[in-house]
Amino acid sequence: MHVVTTELPGVVVVEPKVWGDQRGFFLETFQAERYAEAGIRGPFVQDNWSRSVRGTLRGMHFQEPHAQGKLVQVVRGAVWDVAADVRRGSPTFGRWVGVELSEENKRQLWVPPGFAHGFVVLSEAADFFYKCTALYRPEAERAVVWNDPDLAIRWPIAEPLLSPKDAAAPRLADAPLLPIFDA
Repeated sequence: MHVVTTELPGVVVVEPKVWGDQRGFFLETFQAERYAEAGIRGPFVQDNWSRSVRGTLRGMHFQEPHAQGKLVQVVRGAVWDVAADVRRGSPTFGRWVGVELSEENKRQLWVPPGFAHGFVVLSEAADFFYKCTALYRPEAERAVVWNDPDLAIRWPIAEPLLSPKDAAAPRLADAPLLPIFDA
């Protein structure tokens, strides 16, 4: 596998080694020792799979407390995937990175604990799969609005399909509970 660092320390893109021929392909989606060497450490305690139609935007989500690290990938279709640093006191607070994840490129994105995460579907539909380092806790669920001008995420869509909860999420400046950066 090839690991690509991003401008946000800890956020990395994983490009797995793919073996393919006329029958199809094979790849490892996770291998604990290799991923730990790349800074992606579990334990992973929950796997999630969502399916969304074109134009759906899910995010920008995080948990506080019980922060989750997420290893995300697309198994069908394509998405624009974003991680944003929402840790108070972080030298990269409010900065974000985005990458296209698709069934063709088979990339994964590691979103460490303390980062908000979201994606928008670029294809007709997308199946999105991710591993989490902490269990989902509804009482700890937090979000920042997708179009927060302070984040200024360059989404490839102007009018996404949003859940009522995502549409009503606060701006980063008004978020009541953010993770704290721990150097």
